[in-house]
Amino acid sequence: MDAIEKNLLEQVTGLHEVPAGAYNIRANGKMAGRNTTANIDIVAKEDKQGIDIIIRPGTKNESVHIPVVLSESGYQEMVYNDFYIGEGCDVTIIAGCGIHNCGVDTSKHDGVHTFYVGKNAKVRYVEKHYGDGDGAGERIMNPVTVVYCEENACLEIETTQIKGIDSTNRVTKGELKAGASLEVHEKLMTHGSQYARTEFEVDLNGEGCSANVISRSVAKGTSKQEFFSKINGNAACTGHSECDAIIMDGSCVTASPQLTANHVDAGLIHEAAIGKIAGEQLIKLMTLGLTEEEAEQQIISGFLK
Repeated sequence: MDAIEKNLLEQVTGLHEVPAGAYNIRANGKMAGRNTTANIDIVAKEDKQGIDIIIRPGTKNESVHIPVVLSESGYQEMVYNDFYIGEGCDVTIIAGCGIHNCGVDTSKHDGVHTFYVGKNAKVRYVEKHYGDGDGAGERIMNPVTVVYCEENACLEIETTQIKGIDSTNRVTKGELKAGASLEVHEKLMTHGSQYARTEFEVDLNGEGCSANVISRSVAKGTSKQEFFSKINGNAACTGHSECDAIIMDGSCVTASPQLTANHVDAGLIHEAAIGKIAGEQLIKLMTLGLTEEEAEQQIISGFLK
Protein backbone atom coordinates (compact mmCIF):
# COMPACT_ATOMS: atom_id res chain seq x y z
CA MET A 1 0.00 0.00 0.00
CA ASP A 2 1.22 3.51 -0.80
CA ALA A 3 1.24 6.48 1.58
CA ILE A 4 -2.23 7.68 0.57
CA GLU A 5 -3.78 4.27 1.16
CA LYS A 6 -1.99 3.91 4.49
CA ASN A 7 -3.38 7.29 5.60
CA LEU A 8 -6.90 6.23 4.61
CA LEU A 9 -6.45 3.01 6.55
CA GLU A 10 -5.36 4.95 9.63
CA GLN A 11 -8.33 7.32 9.37
CA VAL A 12 -10.97 4.58 9.24
CA THR A 13 -9.40 2.05 11.64
CA GLY A 14 -6.80 3.91 13.71
CA LEU A 15 -4.18 1.41 12.57
CA HIS A 16 -0.60 2.47 11.97
CA GLU A 17 0.50 -1.01 10.96
CA VAL A 18 -0.88 -4.43 10.12
CA PRO A 19 -3.27 -5.43 12.95
CA ALA A 20 -2.93 -8.46 15.15
CA GLY A 21 -5.48 -11.22 14.72
CA ALA A 22 -7.78 -11.74 11.76
CA TYR A 23 -8.02 -9.12 9.03
CA ASN A 24 -8.92 -8.52 5.40
CA ILE A 25 -7.71 -5.28 3.82
CA ARG A 26 -9.17 -4.29 0.44
CA ALA A 27 -7.62 -1.56 -1.74
CA ASN A 28 -9.08 -0.46 -5.07
CA GLY A 29 -11.01 -3.67 -5.53
CA LYS A 30 -8.15 -6.02 -4.69
CA MET A 31 -7.06 -7.83 -1.56
CA ALA A 32 -4.13 -5.99 0.01
CA GLY A 33 -3.74 -8.39 2.94
CA ARG A 34 -5.51 -11.17 4.78
CA ASN A 35 -4.94 -13.21 7.92
CA THR A 36 -7.07 -15.79 9.69
CA THR A 37 -6.83 -17.33 13.14
CA ALA A 38 -7.80 -20.63 14.70
CA ASN A 39 -11.21 -19.17 15.59
CA ILE A 40 -11.87 -16.69 12.79
CA ASP A 41 -11.87 -17.68 9.13
CA ILE A 42 -12.22 -15.31 6.15
CA VAL A 43 -13.29 -16.78 2.84
CA ALA A 44 -13.69 -14.96 -0.50
CA LYS A 45 -17.10 -15.28 -2.14
CA GLU A 46 -17.18 -17.09 -5.45
CA ASP A 47 -20.35 -15.60 -6.94
CA LYS A 48 -19.77 -11.89 -6.21
CA GLN A 49 -17.36 -9.42 -4.66
CA GLY A 50 -17.01 -9.85 -0.92
CA ILE A 51 -16.08 -12.21 1.88
CA ASP A 52 -17.58 -14.49 4.50
CA ILE A 53 -16.28 -14.00 8.05
CA ILE A 54 -16.90 -17.11 10.13
CA ILE A 55 -16.35 -16.91 13.89
CA ARG A 56 -16.39 -20.18 15.81
CA PRO A 57 -18.78 -20.62 18.76
CA GLY A 58 -17.31 -19.59 22.09
CA THR A 59 -14.67 -17.26 20.61
CA LYS A 60 -13.89 -14.47 23.09
CA ASN A 61 -11.64 -11.42 23.26
CA GLU A 62 -10.70 -11.56 19.57
CA SER A 63 -11.10 -8.98 16.82
CA VAL A 64 -11.30 -8.84 13.05
CA HIS A 65 -10.50 -5.84 10.83
CA ILE A 66 -12.06 -5.53 7.36
CA PRO A 67 -11.30 -2.00 6.04
CA VAL A 68 -11.68 -0.82 2.43
CA VAL A 69 -9.70 2.00 0.82
CA LEU A 70 -10.13 3.60 -2.61
CA SER A 71 -7.48 5.90 -4.07
CA GLU A 72 -8.15 5.58 -7.82
CA SER A 73 -10.40 8.37 -9.09
CA GLY A 74 -13.47 6.95 -10.78
CA TYR A 75 -13.26 3.51 -9.22
CA GLN A 76 -16.68 2.14 -8.21
CA GLU A 77 -17.56 -1.12 -6.51
CA MET A 78 -20.27 -3.13 -4.80
CA VAL A 79 -19.17 -5.51 -2.03
CA TYR A 80 -21.07 -8.08 0.03
CA ASN A 81 -19.68 -9.20 3.40
CA ASP A 82 -21.47 -11.79 5.57
CA PHE A 83 -20.64 -12.38 9.24
CA TYR A 84 -21.47 -15.67 10.91
CA ILE A 85 -20.95 -15.27 14.66
CA GLY A 86 -21.24 -18.50 16.64
CA GLU A 87 -23.05 -19.00 19.93
CA GLY A 88 -21.48 -17.51 23.05
CA CYS A 89 -18.93 -15.34 21.22
CA ASP A 90 -17.62 -12.00 22.52
CA VAL A 91 -15.79 -10.25 19.66
CA THR A 92 -15.06 -6.88 18.08
CA ILE A 93 -15.33 -6.17 14.36
CA ILE A 94 -13.67 -3.06 12.89
CA ALA A 95 -14.78 -2.02 9.42
CA GLY A 96 -14.83 1.26 7.52
CA CYS A 97 -14.08 2.79 4.15
CA GLY A 98 -11.84 5.64 3.11
CA ILE A 99 -11.94 7.33 -0.33
CA HIS A 100 -9.20 9.61 -1.69
CA ASN A 101 -10.25 11.33 -4.91
CA CYS A 102 -7.96 13.81 -6.64
CA GLY A 103 -9.58 13.40 -10.06
CA VAL A 104 -12.75 14.50 -11.83
CA ASP A 105 -14.59 11.17 -11.89
CA THR A 106 -16.92 9.85 -9.19
CA SER A 107 -15.44 7.32 -6.75
CA LYS A 108 -18.02 5.10 -5.09
CA HIS A 109 -18.16 2.27 -2.57
CA ASP A 110 -21.39 0.43 -1.87
CA GLY A 111 -21.32 -2.32 0.72
CA VAL A 112 -23.82 -4.72 2.25
CA HIS A 113 -22.82 -6.21 5.62
CA THR A 114 -25.09 -8.96 6.92
CA PHE A 115 -24.73 -10.21 10.50
CA TYR A 116 -25.98 -13.56 11.74
CA VAL A 117 -25.44 -13.34 15.49
CA GLY A 118 -25.77 -16.63 17.37
CA LYS A 119 -27.45 -17.25 20.72
CA ASN A 120 -25.88 -15.50 23.72
CA ALA A 121 -23.21 -13.91 21.51
CA LYS A 122 -21.96 -10.36 22.03
CA VAL A 123 -20.57 -8.31 19.14
CA ARG A 124 -19.20 -4.77 19.00
CA TYR A 125 -19.13 -3.45 15.43
CA VAL A 126 -17.29 -0.21 14.60
CA GLU A 127 -17.60 1.40 11.16
CA LYS A 128 -16.02 4.69 10.06
CA HIS A 129 -16.34 6.50 6.74
CA TYR A 130 -13.88 9.13 5.56
CA GLY A 131 -13.09 11.04 2.38
CA ASP A 132 -10.36 13.41 1.22
CA GLY A 133 -8.58 14.60 -1.92
CA ASP A 134 -8.79 17.91 -3.78
CA GLY A 135 -10.30 16.64 -7.03
CA ALA A 136 -13.69 17.65 -8.42
CA GLY A 137 -14.87 14.04 -8.53
CA GLU A 138 -17.43 13.02 -5.93
CA ARG A 139 -16.86 10.59 -3.07
CA ILE A 140 -19.96 8.44 -2.54
CA MET A 141 -20.66 5.68 0.01
CA ASN A 142 -23.86 3.70 0.47
CA PRO A 143 -23.47 1.26 3.38
CA VAL A 144 -26.20 -1.26 4.19
CA THR A 145 -26.17 -3.22 7.46
CA VAL A 146 -28.57 -6.14 7.95
CA VAL A 147 -28.82 -7.79 11.38
CA TYR A 148 -30.34 -11.09 12.50
CA CYS A 149 -30.00 -11.66 16.24
CA GLU A 150 -30.82 -15.02 17.81
CA GLU A 151 -32.04 -15.44 21.40
CA ASN A 152 -30.15 -13.29 23.93
CA ALA A 153 -27.66 -12.07 21.33
CA CYS A 154 -26.28 -8.54 21.70
CA LEU A 155 -24.97 -6.33 18.88
CA GLU A 156 -23.53 -2.85 19.46
CA ILE A 157 -22.97 -0.70 16.37
CA GLU A 158 -20.87 2.47 16.36
CA THR A 159 -20.92 4.27 13.02
CA THR A 160 -19.13 7.53 12.26
CA GLN A 161 -18.92 9.83 9.24
CA ILE A 162 -17.53 13.27 9.93
CA LYS A 163 -15.55 14.33 6.86
CA GLY A 164 -15.29 14.24 3.11
CA ILE A 165 -18.25 12.19 1.86
CA ASP A 166 -20.31 14.03 -0.75
CA SER A 167 -23.31 11.72 -0.78
CA THR A 168 -24.38 8.78 1.36
CA ASN A 169 -27.44 6.61 1.90
CA ARG A 170 -26.96 4.71 5.16
CA VAL A 171 -29.38 1.84 5.79
CA THR A 172 -29.60 -0.40 8.87
CA LYS A 173 -32.20 -3.16 9.24
CA GLY A 174 -32.60 -5.64 12.07
CA GLU A 175 -34.67 -8.58 13.25
CA LEU A 176 -34.42 -9.58 16.92
CA LYS A 177 -35.55 -12.73 18.69
CA ALA A 178 -36.33 -13.20 22.39
CA GLY A 179 -33.95 -11.46 24.79
CA ALA A 180 -31.78 -10.03 22.01
CA SER A 181 -30.60 -6.41 22.00
CA LEU A 182 -29.42 -3.95 19.37
CA GLU A 183 -27.60 -0.72 20.24
CA VAL A 184 -26.85 1.75 17.45
CA HIS A 185 -24.88 4.98 17.90
CA GLU A 186 -24.45 7.14 14.83
CA LYS A 187 -22.26 10.26 14.54
CA LEU A 188 -22.54 12.28 11.34
CA MET A 189 -21.35 15.63 10.04
CA THR A 190 -21.94 17.21 6.64
CA HIS A 191 -20.65 20.43 5.14
CA GLY A 192 -20.63 22.27 1.82
CA SER A 193 -23.33 20.82 -0.44
CA GLN A 194 -23.09 17.28 0.91
CA TYR A 195 -26.11 15.00 1.32
CA ALA A 196 -26.67 12.28 3.91
CA ARG A 197 -29.66 10.02 4.35
CA THR A 198 -29.99 7.62 7.28
CA GLU A 199 -32.59 4.86 7.51
CA PHE A 200 -33.14 2.53 10.48
CA GLU A 201 -35.76 -0.21 10.59
CA VAL A 202 -35.91 -2.76 13.39
CA ASP A 203 -38.40 -5.58 13.95
CA LEU A 204 -38.64 -6.54 17.61
CA ASN A 205 -40.05 -10.04 17.28
CA GLY A 206 -39.13 -11.83 20.51
CA GLU A 207 -40.23 -11.42 24.09
CA GLY A 208 -37.87 -9.23 26.09
CA CYS A 209 -35.84 -8.01 23.13
CA SER A 210 -34.81 -4.35 22.83
CA ALA A 211 -33.44 -1.74 20.45
CA ASN A 212 -31.84 1.61 21.20
CA VAL A 213 -31.05 3.81 18.18
CA ILE A 214 -29.28 7.12 18.77
CA SER A 215 -28.16 9.51 16.03
CA ARG A 216 -26.22 12.73 16.58
CA SER A 217 -25.45 14.94 13.62
CA VAL A 218 -24.17 18.36 12.61
CA ALA A 219 -25.13 20.02 9.31
CA LYS A 220 -23.04 22.90 7.99
CA GLY A 221 -22.99 25.02 4.84
CA THR A 222 -25.83 24.17 2.46
CA SER A 223 -25.70 20.45 3.21
CA LYS A 224 -28.83 18.35 3.64
CA GLN A 225 -29.55 15.51 6.05
CA GLU A 226 -32.52 13.19 6.30
CA PHE A 227 -33.11 10.81 9.21
CA PHE A 228 -35.75 8.09 9.13
CA SER A 229 -36.26 5.52 11.85
CA LYS A 230 -38.89 2.81 12.14
CA ILE A 231 -39.26 0.49 15.12
CA ASN A 232 -41.85 -2.27 15.00
CA GLY A 233 -42.79 -3.80 18.34
CA ASN A 234 -44.18 -7.24 17.55
CA ALA A 235 -43.85 -8.72 21.04
CA ALA A 236 -43.40 -7.70 24.67
CA CYS A 237 -40.32 -5.56 24.00
CA THR A 238 -38.75 -2.13 24.39
CA GLY A 239 -37.61 0.24 21.68
CA HIS A 240 -36.12 3.72 21.70
CA SER A 241 -35.17 6.03 18.84
CA GLU A 242 -33.42 9.39 19.28
CA CYS A 243 -32.24 11.94 16.71
CA ASP A 244 -30.38 15.08 17.86
CA ALA A 245 -29.07 17.49 15.23
CA ILE A 246 -27.26 20.83 15.21
CA ILE A 247 -28.15 22.96 12.18
CA MET A 248 -25.81 25.71 10.98
CA ASP A 249 -25.48 28.20 8.12
CA GLY A 250 -27.96 27.41 5.29
CA SER A 251 -28.25 23.67 5.89
CA CYS A 252 -31.41 21.54 6.12
CA VAL A 253 -32.21 18.64 8.46
CA THR A 254 -35.27 16.38 8.38
CA ALA A 255 -36.09 13.88 11.13
CA SER A 256 -38.91 11.35 10.72
CA PRO A 257 -39.19 8.80 13.55
CA GLN A 258 -41.93 6.18 13.35
CA LEU A 259 -43.15 3.65 15.90
CA THR A 260 -45.54 0.76 15.35
CA ALA A 261 -46.80 -1.34 18.27
CA ASN A 262 -48.31 -4.68 17.29
CA HIS A 263 -48.35 -6.04 20.84
CA VAL A 264 -50.00 -4.65 23.97
CA ASP A 265 -46.73 -4.95 25.93
CA ALA A 266 -44.53 -3.24 23.37
CA GLY A 267 -42.99 -0.14 24.98
CA LEU A 268 -41.73 2.24 22.30
CA ILE A 269 -40.34 5.79 22.57
CA HIS A 270 -38.97 8.24 20.04
CA GLU A 271 -37.27 11.61 20.45
CA ALA A 272 -36.14 14.15 17.86
CA ALA A 273 -34.53 17.56 18.36
CA ILE A 274 -33.08 19.95 15.78
CA GLY A 275 -31.64 23.34 16.65
CA LYS A 276 -28.77 25.76 16.42
CA ILE A 277 -25.93 26.17 18.88
CA ALA A 278 -27.18 28.14 21.86
CA GLY A 279 -25.81 31.66 22.09
CA GLU A 280 -25.06 31.36 25.80
CA GLN A 281 -22.84 28.37 25.11
CA LEU A 282 -20.77 30.39 22.64
CA ILE A 283 -20.54 33.37 24.98
CA LYS A 284 -19.41 31.23 27.89
CA LEU A 285 -16.57 29.69 25.90
CA MET A 286 -15.57 33.02 24.33
CA THR A 287 -15.23 34.56 27.79
CA LEU A 288 -12.57 31.89 28.40
CA GLY A 289 -10.51 33.25 25.51
CA LEU A 290 -11.78 31.21 22.55
CA THR A 291 -12.75 32.82 19.26
CA GLU A 292 -16.29 32.23 18.02
CA GLU A 293 -15.04 29.66 15.51
CA GLU A 294 -13.02 27.86 18.18
CA ALA A 295 -16.01 27.89 20.53
CA GLU A 296 -18.24 26.39 17.84
CA GLN A 297 -15.71 23.65 17.20
CA GLN A 298 -15.49 22.82 20.90
CA ILE A 299 -19.26 22.52 21.14
CA ILE A 300 -19.49 20.36 18.02
CA SER A 301 -16.68 18.09 19.21
CA GLY A 302 -18.38 17.57 22.54
CA PHE A 303 -21.74 16.97 20.87
CA LEU A 304 -20.34 14.28 18.55
CA LYS A 305 -18.08 12.68 21.17
